[in-house]
Amino acid sequence: MKTLTQLAALLALAASAGCATQSATTATATSSLPGWTLEWSDEFDGAALDRTKWLPETGGHGWGNNEMQFYTDRPENVRVEDGHLVIEARKESHEGKDYTSARLKTAGLKETQYGRYEARIKVPKGQGIWPAFWMLGADIGQVGWPKSGEIDIMEIIGKEPANAYGTLHGPGYSGEHANSRASALEGAEYGDDFHVFAVEWEPQQIRWYRDGIHYHTATPATVKGEWVFEHPFFVLLNLAVGGYWPGYPDATTPFPRKMLVDYVRVYRKAAP
Repeated sequence: MKTLTQLAALLALAASAGCATQSATTATATSSLPGWTLEWSDEFDGAALDRTKWLPETGGHGWGNNEMQFYTDRPENVRVEDGHLVIEARKESHEGKDYTSARLKTAGLKETQYGRYEARIKVPKGQGIWPAFWMLGADIGQVGWPKSGEIDIMEIIGKEPANAYGTLHGPGYSGEHANSRASALEGAEYGDDFHVFAVEWEPQQIRWYRDGIHYHTATPATVKGEWVFEHPFFVLLNLAVGGYWPGYPDATTPFPRKMLVDYVRVYRKAAP
């Protein structure tokens, strides 16, 4: 895990050398982004998960997707280690399920409207493995899903290791009918290295980025239903096993599988 000072120095060195491309390890990974001011972050540099920032969700009811894991808050499934958040999916019997993993959210702790939401993540590989960095409307308890809105900043399914999906769910465009686009890697897979995933959310517009590359935009005019993204949302990180979309683990899927998160940062639009 690099400190912000080290990252800034690396970026400056690359610029002075005439570097024309952004690497997955440094792209947009500084707290100084033109036009944005860092408001909240977790760098995962402590000895344990910061429970003032993250609330683990537990359960094994399928989570609306026929998933196979039981989410726990045990250190075997979620911990901070070597400067990273580790979410680990394990093949083991627990509470009637054959797999365990973890799911974290900032609901009730950090709920914001608009901003840049960014994380540097190394995803695991494997058939049936489904890591995600996403957001849900804070009013989901009152209005339900998809009326609350859902912003999927990054989803990668094991059977498509070179595609990262950015997706929007709302009334009239949820589930398999969601507003979605993939960002494809050429000659590599996402599980090979860390990558920076982000959205920039402003009134009437949401933009998706991967390693600084803008690849998708959604507005009220591009969705096939009601636009429900003008209210506070909270952030989630999880690693699912199986489900309708990714399919299910098979003999080729090794366990345990680890999702490593270097940081999560939330920026506010800087004042003019």
